[in-house]
Amino acid sequence: MEKKKQHPQVKSELHPRSQHRTRYNFEALIKSSPELAKYVAPNKYGDESVDFFNPAAVKALNKALLIHHYGLEYWDIPEHYLCPPIPGRADYIHNIADLLKGNQSEIPKGKHIKGLDIGVGANCIYPIIGQHEYGWSFIGSDTDETAISSAKTIEQKNYKLRSTLEIRRQEKSNNFFNDILKPEEKVDFTICNPPFHASAEDAQKASLKKQKNLKGKRPNKALLNFGGQHNELWTKGGEARFVKDMIYESKHFGKQCFWFTSLISKEATLKPTYKILEKVNATVVKTIEMGQGHKISRFIAWTFLTEQEQNDWIKERW
Repeated sequence: MEKKKQHPQVKSELHPRSQHRTRYNFEALIKSSPELAKYVAPNKYGDESVDFFNPAAVKALNKALLIHHYGLEYWDIPEHYLCPPIPGRADYIHNIADLLKGNQSEIPKGKHIKGLDIGVGANCIYPIIGQHEYGWSFIGSDTDETAISSAKTIEQKNYKLRSTLEIRRQEKSNNFFNDILKPEEKVDFTICNPPFHASAEDAQKASLKKQKNLKGKRPNKALLNFGGQHNELWTKGGEARFVKDMIYESKHFGKQCFWFTSLISKEATLKPTYKILEKVNATVVKTIEMGQGHKISRFIAWTFLTEQEQNDWIKERW
């Protein structure tokens, strides 16, 4: 056994309201989801853990986290669909809450606060966390039929989600808001985790590099850890093109949404994105950084509402 690592008791880089700032309590997680037990074993340091290179173990851990921390009755995803790290997704939601709060004394809570999750995926993570932590309601959109079916099953099998989540199929893969937001329908924010690779080859290379960094040796093949379908991982032009197209389309829905937001994986994407936001005359642009372990993540937020329209929105809806 190797020398035991000293881990901090609190993961200070995560959001202060995150439920994931302490180390995994496997005893409690197994109690909430007994099927996790078979994947938990001491690692080389003697700490209880799971094999993060085993997709079944990662899925079982995620399921246990969602049941234990977010009160789910049911959660599952089809094989080979994205199984995202819960703490990072929770941080996006908590930072959205801070964004909505702005200069107000309290965070807007309750089902009258509505978000649009662009690319809700088979896992439904953002609506699950947003509903549990803040009582928000969501529209979840996706182009993938299997993802839509999975998300609807999660919604139907969890009592709290039935009245706070509506899944809508996006028929046109190059649309974001068209055919999803109804005329005059308003949402308080949008949330999106874009596919950030430009091709399947790029996605494969990134997976190989990640494994090499983690294991310290060159793997034989890329194991995308429930890494997702192609539409979840890559798109023509990568995340820069995806976010650019989203911004141009968002201009036409500027009075139907307070804050548009999107994760930005690559720092190099920021500069061209700022230029596009200036071109479409966004009134406010913010970049919110989030720290997860050694990795810095961020999302960009923009609105087309004037200061007066923002104040009116808050009075009328929040």
